[in-house]
Amino acid sequence: MLTLILPKLVSFEGSAGRSVRVTERNVTALKPAYWLVMAGGLLEPVLYLFSIGVGVGALIGDIELPGGRSVGYTEFVAPAMLAASAMSGALSETTFNFFGKMKFMRLYDGVLATPIRPFEIGLGELIWAMARGSVYSLAFLVIMVAMDLTTPLRALAAFPAAVLVGFAFGALGMTVATLIRSWQDFDLIAAGQFALFLFSGTFVPAEAYPAVLRWLVELSPLYRSVDLIRGISLGSVGGTQVVDVLYLLALLAVGLTVSGRRMSTLLCK
Repeated sequence: MLTLILPKLVSFEGSAGRSVRVTERNVTALKPAYWLVMAGGLLEPVLYLFSIGVGVGALIGDIELPGGRSVGYTEFVAPAMLAASAMSGALSETTFNFFGKMKFMRLYDGVLATPIRPFEIGLGELIWAMARGSVYSLAFLVIMVAMDLTTPLRALAAFPAAVLVGFAFGALGMTVATLIRSWQDFDLIAAGQFALFLFSGTFVPAEAYPAVLRWLVELSPLYRSVDLIRGISLGSVGGTQVVDVLYLLALLAVGLTVSGRRMSTLLCK
C-alpha cells in the first residue's frame, strides 16, 4: 500500500527524486518480520526508562540541573532515553543493514546500473533509516506524555530534534559502514555505542564527572543530542541548545560527504 501511495505523494525531480527511489525500494522489500525487529528496538529504551528512571529514580530522588532547578530523576532520564533510541535506530539501519547490502548482497552494484549515483544511494538509505528512527521517537514521546514526563507541546517540539539526532547518527553510521572490513568489526561498533550510552550525561549530569572526563563527555555526539532533547523536554532551552543543533548539523554534513565519497571509491572501481 505504502509503495503505491509514496510515488504519488513525492514528485521530486533529479537527485532528490532518485534518492527517494532508493527509499521506495526498501519499502517494497519490507518483510513482516522486520516489524518485530523494530518493536525490539523500541522496547529496549522503554525498559531502561522503567527500570532505571522509575525504579532507581525512586531511590535517587530529584536531580539538580546546572541552573539550580531540580527535577525528578525519571524526568531527567526520559529525554536521554529518547536520544539514545533515535541513535540506536539510525545506527542499526545504517551500519549492519547498510554494510550487508553493500559488501555481501552487492545490491548497490545493480542500483548503479541506473542513473542513481553513490551519494543518492546514501541519502536514500538515510531517509529510510530515519523512517525507522521517527517511529521510535514518536512512540517514545507518546509514552513520555502519558507518564506526565513532559507536556504535549514540548513533545511536539522534541520530535524534530529527535529526527535531527537520527539523521546525524545515520550519516555517522554510513561513514563507519564504509570503513569496516568484516562482520567482526561490529563488535567494536557495539562497544562504542554502549560507551556513548553510558557516558553521555544519560544517567547523571556531565558536571558529576571529573573535569577532564567532563570535557570528553560534552564533546560526544550523544551528549549533544541528550542536551538538546532534555532542554526541550524540560522547557529550559537556551544558547547551549543552539550549539547542539549546529553540532548535529555539522555531523550530518560531514557524515554525508565522507560516506558519499567512500561509496564512490568502493562501488565505482
